Amino acid sequence: MALAKLGVVVLDCPDPRSLAGFYAEVLGGTVEGDDDWIDLKAPDGQALAFQAAPGYVPPAWPAPDDSQQFHLDLVVDDLDAAEKEVLALGAEPLDAADRSRTWRVYADPAGHPFCLCAG
Repeated sequence: MALAKLGVVVLDCPDPRSLAGFYAEVLGGTVEGDDDWIDLKAPDGQALAFQAAPGYVPPAWPAPDDSQQFHLDLVVDDLDAAEKEVLALGAEPLDAADRSRTWRVYADPAGHPFCLCAG
């Protein structure tokens, strides 16, 4: 028997409302909360939360001597189309040049790495 169940993944960031808006555009869903804590409820029932973190410093990618902290894998039907959309929303490519792979790495507007993965 499990001791607990996972509630939600929480991303620290300088501006929770802005970062939740980015992921709402990528994943869909609704955004609610205040300036310090925002919940994103995706249409499939999954959720992400965003917490204000004064002094937030984004992880480095790649950084063999530093931790990337965590990253999200986002499954998409069309890598090229999804890439175009996330870049238009403010994502930055980190490791997306190799078009033969089934995944590409980006940073969200707060610097968290995430992957677009072919579904």
